[in-house]
Amino acid sequence: MEVRRGITAFGLALALLLPVPQAQATLGERADSIAKDSKALSTATCKTVQRDRYAMQEMTSETTAVREFLTPEGVVFAVAWNGLVHPDLSQLLGSYDQEYRTALSKQQRKRGHRQTQVRANRVVVETWGHMRNLQGRAYLPGLVPQGVNLDEIH
Repeated sequence: MEVRRGITAFGLALALLLPVPQAQATLGERADSIAKDSKALSTATCKTVQRDRYAMQEMTSETTAVREFLTPEGVVFAVAWNGLVHPDLSQLLGSYDQEYRTALSKQQRKRGHRQTQVRANRVVVETWGHMRNLQGRAYLPGLVPQGVNLDEIH
């Protein structure tokens, strides 16, 4: 029994240290980018949910679940995630990544806070959570369909 626990603990520690492909889509791009990312990153699309003003598609990897929110025209206007690790934001933000990084570097860091909100000119990125339950979302305010409440993006 003790050996089994040791092997399980070692396997878990090893899994946390190894890089694992993550489910990712890119803000501002068309829906077909989601399928390409899913195939390239060996993720599984769990479900697609159609709402009145948008569609939501969820992909999962071994460490993170990523949800892409699509306009009726099929453009990714928001991405939300939760899991053991934050996804690669440069992949998620695509052409908005540098704008986000510039805004982040100018923002004063608040000690002891587990939540951040970075507002750049065209993109908003929010992260929160704690170890083993990291969450966040990124969205393009200019592309959010009219009538969609940001509380729906999670």
